[in-house]
Amino acid sequence: MKKYVITSESVTEGHPDKIADQISDAILDNCLAQDPNSRVAIECLVTTGSVHIAGEVTTRGFFDAQKIARQTLKEIGYTNPKFGIDYEDAGVWVSIHGQSPDISQGVTENSDKDQGAGDQGMMYGYACNETEEYMPLPIMLAHKLTQRLAVVRKTGIIKGLGPDGKSQVSIEYEDDKPKRVTSVVIAQQHIEDISEEVLKKEIYEKVILPVCRNYMDNETKIHINATGRFVIGGPEGDTGVTGRKIIVDTYGGVGRHGGGAFSGKDASKVDRSAAYAARYIAKNIVAAGLADKCEVQLSYCIGISKPTSIHVDCFGTNKIPEEKISQLVYENFDLRPKAIIENLNLKKPIYKKTASYGHFGRNDPDFTWERLDKVEALKKCSGRKIS
Repeated sequence: MKKYVITSESVTEGHPDKIADQISDAILDNCLAQDPNSRVAIECLVTTGSVHIAGEVTTRGFFDAQKIARQTLKEIGYTNPKFGIDYEDAGVWVSIHGQSPDISQGVTENSDKDQGAGDQGMMYGYACNETEEYMPLPIMLAHKLTQRLAVVRKTGIIKGLGPDGKSQVSIEYEDDKPKRVTSVVIAQQHIEDISEEVLKKEIYEKVILPVCRNYMDNETKIHINATGRFVIGGPEGDTGVTGRKIIVDTYGGVGRHGGGAFSGKDASKVDRSAAYAARYIAKNIVAAGLADKCEVQLSYCIGISKPTSIHVDCFGTNKIPEEKISQLVYENFDLRPKAIIENLNLKKPIYKKTASYGHFGRNDPDFTWERLDKVEALKKCSGRKIS
């Protein structure tokens, strides 16, 4: 019997890197709401008392980057100067210019009603059948823990919590099946005068148990604020930058990553749109019963519409030859950037909510890459009757 442990982490929306992601995607959404053809590539850096926004935007709309940044901080919960940054008094610096014409000429729709990729690179999508979301269990539990931390903070179920927090979950597998949680790690910001003993008890009872109880046993190790306190957090404790939590955004380290970040980029950037498409393909393959696990790699050249390569890896779990599955991908998925954008409806202002708690495995109709509308076609074309 083969045993091994896989660990994944997640962070709350108040983590400094996630603040940066959310501000970048909030600016993107604001532009898309006014002009669906906006070209946006926004980066953000947050540190003690300040927000720095830079990048390229070409849009027919108008946006107030300072106002968007402050509103995002307010929604996250940075309303108290004690947490090192607050939405009213933070300094916000903005340096934004238009998209380079050298890039624009490669991604603007041409006479054939097509458009090239916004950059070169490779993108990965992954799916497995170990959870109902077709996601690895470690990252799903990690996300549910950080989401729960946000809920107990915002509703006052646990008093004295700050916006910053992290989770980490380790899962023991037997013969590639998740069996038990070996450890749970929580780091949660709090105010100075809250008792660590009380805080640990409340987080265990009101956060960890509701999420992980079914997978825990007497040997599960629990670590809550392992240094003894977590008062200085958020941008005061750690500078945050857009695109620095790409593994949290995707599959928690299970499956590969091409390296490109998502937040702040409109869908003409294949870093984002093709990664969504790859997830869409992999999830439908697994849901169709063609494999228990599936990873899809796509690669592109800037200015060229068709992928330079498509690779499918089922890690030996495929029920039909991988060559056949690859052929089904070519036959059932149009992977030109313009087609991906149209098929997945990626010009809508839906991105701010993707910037926390993962881009995949979410039950939200705007997350169109999570649809299973290709399952029946894949089953039929595979030539096998699969329940």
